[in-house]
Amino acid sequence: MIDPSSQKLLKDEIRERIKSDRAILDELRKEIQPLKSNVRKIQPRNTTSISLVGTDGGNNQVQFDPFLVQIIRVVDSSNNEYCLEAVTPTTKVSKLTARQFNPDGSPKTALGEMMLDLGVKQLTELSHMIRSNDDGKPTSPSWVQVYRELVEWAILYSVAKKDFGTDTLIVFDGLLRSKVFAKELFKTYRENLAKIIEKQDKEKHRKIFLVGLAKHSKVLSRYRLAMVLENILNCDYAVYVEIPQELEEKAYVWSEYARGQDTEGEVNKYVAGKMYFVKFGNGTRDPIWPVDIFMPQTSQAQTILGYLLADSINGFPIPFYPLCLQKAHENAALVDFDFDILQDQIFEGIRNVLGGDSPKLDAFRLQDVDPSQRRY
Repeated sequence: MIDPSSQKLLKDEIRERIKSDRAILDELRKEIQPLKSNVRKIQPRNTTSISLVGTDGGNNQVQFDPFLVQIIRVVDSSNNEYCLEAVTPTTKVSKLTARQFNPDGSPKTALGEMMLDLGVKQLTELSHMIRSNDDGKPTSPSWVQVYRELVEWAILYSVAKKDFGTDTLIVFDGLLRSKVFAKELFKTYRENLAKIIEKQDKEKHRKIFLVGLAKHSKVLSRYRLAMVLENILNCDYAVYVEIPQELEEKAYVWSEYARGQDTEGEVNKYVAGKMYFVKFGNGTRDPIWPVDIFMPQTSQAQTILGYLLADSINGFPIPFYPLCLQKAHENAALVDFDFDILQDQIFEGIRNVLGGDSPKLDAFRLQDVDPSQRRY
């Protein structure tokens, strides 16, 4: 516990630092002021909304798992399951690649279909963050998270090709940008996806809209206080504002993560959406969400956000957060009974490997993994 004299010293230090940095806040307020004249009201519009969510491995950790088994599972808001597989960091990447294709080379999975359209045959070609491990040498376990993200993008790609009964809004979990694709493959992915959506409109007369919604954003974190001080988006009705690219670039360490189609110089390799700040509630202090609208559809921002507003008004248990996204998260989560089954399956697999030593596993499970926790 900090003693009173130290608290006073710390208080004075913090006050001095904030005072000296006051110019930073003033600059942020100056940067955000032009947005005030660009704020637009949203009118709710009704259409079908669906969302895709992948199970978050970080939120589904088993109690004891020396093999670091991670579940790759993607479902939508209607509880349709598009992918379910178990992967470990030591899974052979070459075998994982082979799973995506039939013996004749045709795609077997959504990921295989996306790879075929992108002109790559190996996962190591699809992402520079996935390296071959056929030599048995250990690689970073983080490649499994990269693989999970690639599967999510692939399923979005596959779902966009489905036959829809009505015009549909697809809500992606996260912003429409990625750095896991190699070279300019994400640019090609974005262009292919735009062609699919255009084909749906021309041949099947179905309009497919795409947005990405994130829980957090460095851009929003940077300007949140300045927006409050400048009374931006504090209206008593649902509103949105387009975020200029230069504001995004100031918030990101790597400016290419904010690069748009109109950027001069280097090609946009990582971004597929234009960012907007959106408030769905009618309260002045209701939450603001960062939303990416698919770049080819930014001219229809009012319509798209109207559809998203209609879905968000019914949000539960989180108010003014898209209901379809909440349903998808609920369907994707491996908790309670599903999690217990997963835990037992992993222990059963370990027991089969141990053979005669399997009784020792049961004794091991009864041991306290972290006795130090008793001090809390």
